[in-house]
Amino acid sequence: MNSLVLLLLGLALFFIAYVSYGAFLAKSWGIDPSRKTPANALRDDVDYCPANPNVLLGHHFSSIAGAGPITGPILASVFGWLPVYLWIVIGSIFVGGVHDWGSLFASIRHEGKSIGEIIRVNLGQKGKMLFNIFAWLTLVLVVAAFTDICAGTFAFDPAKGDLTGARAGTASVLFIFLAMGFGYFVYRKGARLSVSSVIGVALLFFCIFLGYSFPVLKLSKLAWNVILIIYIFAASTLPVWLLLQPRDYLCSFLLYAMLIGGVIGVFLVRPEIVISASNGFTIGEGSKAQYLFPMLFVTVACGAISGFHSLVGSGTTSKQINNEKDSKLIGYGGMLIEGVVAILALISVAAFKDAAGTPAIIFSSGIATFMNSFGLPVEVGKVFVILAFSAFALTSLDTATRIGRYVFQEFFDKPDGTTEKTNGSNMYVATAVTVAASCLLLLYGYSKIWPIFGSANQLLAGLSLLALTVWFANTGKDYMMTMIPMIFMFAVTLSALVILVKNFFAAGNIILGVLAVVLFVLAVYLIYTAAHTMKEKKSKNLSA
Repeated sequence: MNSLVLLLLGLALFFIAYVSYGAFLAKSWGIDPSRKTPANALRDDVDYCPANPNVLLGHHFSSIAGAGPITGPILASVFGWLPVYLWIVIGSIFVGGVHDWGSLFASIRHEGKSIGEIIRVNLGQKGKMLFNIFAWLTLVLVVAAFTDICAGTFAFDPAKGDLTGARAGTASVLFIFLAMGFGYFVYRKGARLSVSSVIGVALLFFCIFLGYSFPVLKLSKLAWNVILIIYIFAASTLPVWLLLQPRDYLCSFLLYAMLIGGVIGVFLVRPEIVISASNGFTIGEGSKAQYLFPMLFVTVACGAISGFHSLVGSGTTSKQINNEKDSKLIGYGGMLIEGVVAILALISVAAFKDAAGTPAIIFSSGIATFMNSFGLPVEVGKVFVILAFSAFALTSLDTATRIGRYVFQEFFDKPDGTTEKTNGSNMYVATAVTVAASCLLLLYGYSKIWPIFGSANQLLAGLSLLALTVWFANTGKDYMMTMIPMIFMFAVTLSALVILVKNFFAAGNIILGVLAVVLFVLAVYLIYTAAHTMKEKKSKNLSA
């Protein structure tokens, strides 16, 4: 099989789905361009701030992509390229895309609040509190995992003398100051977005040049952990227009450049797929055995669906949507673009028989080799792709911290959904608690956190689909497009959590084992609550 066929087929199917299935969803849900969005109705220029759809797509895509669509397909390739490819394409179109867009749209219709608020309205206050506990615990896992990933990516090891991390770290810090300048001039000085974007992107690549040529931040992993903790605290509390939105927007051009470069490289090289199409249902033996179901779907993770996306859509993006019609491009389109990244990640490992190393190394080596076909030196290409990879992870990290702050603050909302002023609802306190909890989990390290993060993340997607299904049912809309994916995701993730609980306790990881049990119990109770509530409402309607 030639990889170009897989890429072209994926691009064609994603385009057809965006035009046709996207139009069907928009009509079924009742997207209304004339309706005032929360970004305009509740504008405060701190969290609620209407944004140009292209800027917001950049912010949203940068935030949701993270390391997942790269890491997941590469790790899942042990099952063979065919099941991974099928799940990326089918999952992105009918599961992940629907989940992302639905979560964003539902939040817009609920004053830009999180999925937890949608659950409160449709399932009651207890359901909201349970969901928010689950979501906050998942976000703590996200922050811990991605802090460890970013710190490890940026760290400099004097013994090896490899400057790749120092170059990426130096450039990333320069990005932060560039983004703040961009946000100030666009939002406070009224600079034109088009002109500012051209200048901003030029300066973005100048930052890459400076980072590559003068990698001054040769710091240890511990030092980077400290810097990142300080950074995410600031990113969570500063006005969204000053740092989060402009940084993600500018970094999106870096990600688009990597994506375009990878696509062009595959077109020119047209590498053959050299790994097996399928390696059977079971990989490995004994306690190390992995099963196609459910582990394939948990491992691919963000490459097809991610619960974290629902928190981004209902946490930050919904507060910046200027018009409901923009939600299709950002919610559905953003997930389909991520599907393209996942296909490229699969090709980067499937086209090289002896691909070895971390997913970041495998991906950067593969894409750099493809881009070498149009003249970019392989070594420069590797640094560029590693920088893009770290940008994915860093944008997800700062967004996750901010959303964790939102969810924690919502714990202190009154039963009617209005905010009650308490110490817990203070954004600095909420951020500090979220960051502190993540720091405790950092002690376990990325490799131990990732398995439970993957399962919790996918289970969160199932719970978000549950909230959407109940909301659509209560408002008289067709809910089959969310209910079918919901049932499948619950079957996958609850099965995976059972396996993880067994493995954690067997390995002596008691805290992670207990956390997995807590997540399982919360999810099952929420499913029971939703089923019971829908049954009661149906009975009332029949009796009426």
